[in-house]
Amino acid sequence: MQRTLLVLGLTMLCFAVSAQQKFTLNGYVRAASSGEELIGVTVYVKEQANGVISNPYGFYSLTLPEGQYTVLYSYIGFKTKEQIITLDKNTELNVELEDEFTDLEEVVVTSERQDVNVVGIQMSKNELNVEQVKKLPALFGEPDIIKTVQMMPGVISAGEGTSSFFVRGGSADQNLILIDEAPVYDPSHLFGLFSVFNADVIKDSELYKGGIPARFGGRLSSILEVRTKDGNNKEFGGEAGIGTLASSVMVEGPIKKDVSSYIISARRSYVDLFLKAANQDNLVHFYDINAKMNWRANNNNRFFLSLYAGRDKFSFGDDFGFNWGNKTATFRWNHLFSDKLFSNTSLVASKFDYGLGSENQVDAFDWDSSLTEYTLKEDLNFFFNPRLSLDFGYHVTYRVFEAGNIESGAESIFSDTKLPSEYALDHSLYAGMEHQISDKLSLQYGARLSVFQSIGKQTVYEYADPQDNINPVRVDSTTYGAFENIKTYVNLEPRFAARYLLTSATSLKASYNRMVQNTHLVSSGTVPVPFNTWVPSSVYLKPQLADQFALGYFHDLQNNAYSISFETFYKRFQNVTDFADNAQIFFNEDLVTEFRQGKSEAYGAEVMVQKKEGKLTGFVSYTWSRVERTVPGVNLGKSFLANHDRRHSLNVVATYDYSDKWVFGGSFTYATGRPITLPTGSYEYGDGYLPDVITERNGYKLPDFNRMDLSATLYPRKNADRNYKTSWVFSLYNVYSRKNPFTIYTQVKQDDDGNVIGDGTEKEARLIYLFPILPSVTFNIEF
Repeated sequence: MQRTLLVLGLTMLCFAVSAQQKFTLNGYVRAASSGEELIGVTVYVKEQANGVISNPYGFYSLTLPEGQYTVLYSYIGFKTKEQIITLDKNTELNVELEDEFTDLEEVVVTSERQDVNVVGIQMSKNELNVEQVKKLPALFGEPDIIKTVQMMPGVISAGEGTSSFFVRGGSADQNLILIDEAPVYDPSHLFGLFSVFNADVIKDSELYKGGIPARFGGRLSSILEVRTKDGNNKEFGGEAGIGTLASSVMVEGPIKKDVSSYIISARRSYVDLFLKAANQDNLVHFYDINAKMNWRANNNNRFFLSLYAGRDKFSFGDDFGFNWGNKTATFRWNHLFSDKLFSNTSLVASKFDYGLGSENQVDAFDWDSSLTEYTLKEDLNFFFNPRLSLDFGYHVTYRVFEAGNIESGAESIFSDTKLPSEYALDHSLYAGMEHQISDKLSLQYGARLSVFQSIGKQTVYEYADPQDNINPVRVDSTTYGAFENIKTYVNLEPRFAARYLLTSATSLKASYNRMVQNTHLVSSGTVPVPFNTWVPSSVYLKPQLADQFALGYFHDLQNNAYSISFETFYKRFQNVTDFADNAQIFFNEDLVTEFRQGKSEAYGAEVMVQKKEGKLTGFVSYTWSRVERTVPGVNLGKSFLANHDRRHSLNVVATYDYSDKWVFGGSFTYATGRPITLPTGSYEYGDGYLPDVITERNGYKLPDFNRMDLSATLYPRKNADRNYKTSWVFSLYNVYSRKNPFTIYTQVKQDDDGNVIGDGTEKEARLIYLFPILPSVTFNIEF
């Protein structure tokens, strides 16, 4: 017995000694020139042939046995830094990386490893290189991250002049768009000519289409996460651009050197100024402002405050106008509880609102609608060792849905209407592991628990038939007090991804994720107007669900100079929201009777080929997909193609660094026409009223879409006596002036002068297109 106890004691002592001989190396990786934390830096330990990647806040942590190690810090666009470290105690090491180029040539910064296409566990994800975006041709010379998103495989553009996009069979409202963790509900300016993202302040952006990590939720199809720069804490600087349609300015600098900094950016269009000068009554403009401050109290605590405000305004003479806008605010606290446990606590506020009105005596009215939300998030990362890490946290969101308020004039044909406000609480608890099982096999697995509550204060009506939208009959009602629970939905969202290395340059990846969406978009169609109302899940609306399976093959060539990816996916939707045929969406106090929910199915294949090195760089992406819906009460219950079903989509993007003065860019996009619902005839009702007869949902298709854009960027030679540099961007949008379809509408048949043809009973379809060939020039200065 004593011998047994002795052996047991010695064994435990050995484990204790072994445990004591492991120590943790941790810290932040920053840019030496600006103090910006660098996201996705590879921290590689030669002796272990292993390493980690810095998290979204620039933090890394490695737990290793006691010993001496050679640690390499590498990041594209920066010089690799080598550190010889004797690890005999827990060590904090903050590293600053020097820019690889210090002359006029632009530094291309990306948050991915050169071979991440193969070795990274994440599939169905695209890193969006901001500097590369700036080299591509853009409408009116304004770089736009959304336009680049629309060229990614698996992503379908809604068409000309819109920032909407569809991902793997999902509708536009099923994409979660974040700026510094705050949701943006309408990402467009000027009906999609610009997006809300000013390229001057973007630090990093990522698009997740599948295998979505457990920390994300709330949408079915994709996550577009955009982070803005923190501001230079070393020295004052800035950028400004004067374009054909809009201008922008950005300044940044230290509040206290190496401790705190700020960045402020503003942008405004000025087409309204030209119209005023030409005595035009129809005016249009937009503006947006980004601001951010941060303060590093010490290495364990850092605070950030990010603000965004943007607005669009249109007026048609003195009688009619409309406007819409987004506002967001994010306060973040990064805290290091220990050398292994990292915390990010966020308070987030977001508001989307729109309004329109008329001062005409007959139809005078003012209408406004909004969605406001407040979120508390606690996200934690625990780094067990280089092969195992854990993400976990809790999020809670309070939302206020103002569906619409209408105030009419004294002699207006409209009457005052206030649609009932709705309120909701959305809770989520998640945990996700990233686990390297062996040198070849890595796994990512976890789950997210979604608990959604529809709450008061509101009155819920009971209908004789909730599906009767022609003559809805209310039979009872229940009034709920503030924050009183009305309906609760609980859903579990499992997540799984795996990567297996076939060779050092080839891998197979697979993923599965379930997503839950508790908000629904009430939309009148696919024409990109902002007058869309959001409503929560409720007694009459179940949460939308989506299950996605994806399989991919990934291969790198010539030392990662080229990369190839091929992915297939299948996605099954439940409770997708649609509306009854001929639904009355606006000014409807019984809107719930218009809701219809059904199922949808999407599947497809995607190919992407990239060239990442050399003077000529770029990519080719191709997507084949099919999206079909079946919704009881819609299209007579028969299956129909979704209006974002575009069977083929091809994009070609290239930039050519001709010299240190000239960079050329070009892009070409092609997509088959999207389905559209058109009337097959009309009938006379009453005194000459001719309503349309619609027999099939999305039974027609618009013509195919294709467009080519070109650009040239000139960097004048740098003068050694100047502490600023300039550039000129020349671009041609729609080079061969293709009349791409925006939408089709029907009207009484008319001649070119607007005169009715015949007796006025015959109708015709008219195609609307937006842009012919458009040249633009932008002047940029960086100081």
